[in-house]
Amino acid sequence: MASSISSSPLSMLSATLSAVADRLEAQPVGGYGISDVIAAEPVAWAAMALAGTGRDAAARTAAEWLAKAQQSDGSVGVTAEEQRPAWTTAPAVLAWLAVDPSGYADRIDRAFAWALEQKPWTAPRTRIFGHDTELAGWSWAADTHSWLEPTAFFVKAFVAAGRTEPPRVQEAIRLLVDRLLPRGGANYGNTVVLGQELLQHVQSSGIVAWVLADTPSANHLTATLDYLEAAIEEPTGVASLAYAALGLSAAGRFSERLAEALIAAAPRVETCAGSYKPALYASACQAVLRAEANHS
Repeated sequence: MASSISSSPLSMLSATLSAVADRLEAQPVGGYGISDVIAAEPVAWAAMALAGTGRDAAARTAAEWLAKAQQSDGSVGVTAEEQRPAWTTAPAVLAWLAVDPSGYADRIDRAFAWALEQKPWTAPRTRIFGHDTELAGWSWAADTHSWLEPTAFFVKAFVAAGRTEPPRVQEAIRLLVDRLLPRGGANYGNTVVLGQELLQHVQSSGIVAWVLADTPSANHLTATLDYLEAAIEEPTGVASLAYAALGLSAAGRFSERLAEALIAAAPRVETCAGSYKPALYASACQAVLRAEANHS
């Protein structure tokens, strides 16, 4: 259950968010590291974080970079020079929806059309794997097996746009539920291999919670949310913590402890090169603050 966050952690979290957003606004669109090639995923998260904090001009600059990177078939490659793989089409759509859904409507439509045409590799079920290998979601690269994280990003984009009616999207939601581990949480895409249940990962668990919380399948998340609440008590990376915060907030499990964990991570965010982790962290801070505001 959600619990109110007292004014002091809220004020500190708000100030931390403002400082990180100022940094994102001041730097050019970038990559995962400070000198890395510009990449679609960091740019998309920067656009979302900047739009969410009212830094509209900088958010538009990031969204326009993604627009220029979009290919004629509607996909967005991992960089402007690398058209494939194109799983980054989903974060690009989320960025356009955050910045200007009507202004980027044509680009969003073309991206969704491309996504619905993708046919990942599937196979008959086998006792070797615990997950349903016949379900089709989305993959990291074309013509390969569906994995949890790319599937989650595409589902999130379709849900955010209010386009959940395609059977392809409904099947992908079933895939996400199927990939939850028996004890809660998620691995990168497998559940049980040769009779051995795989380890939970904070990032994957946070991502699937962030996505499924906005679907009718949210009732499957109880054990995953319990795992995430315990996970934030242990040392974890900035990206993993951010995704845990996104998932917990989306499901109404925000808390003062979650706000404190994000505040404690702020010094590490200051040392992160590039825009990916700071933007993801800023989005997580926004999610907690927004959840608390809605709760109040």
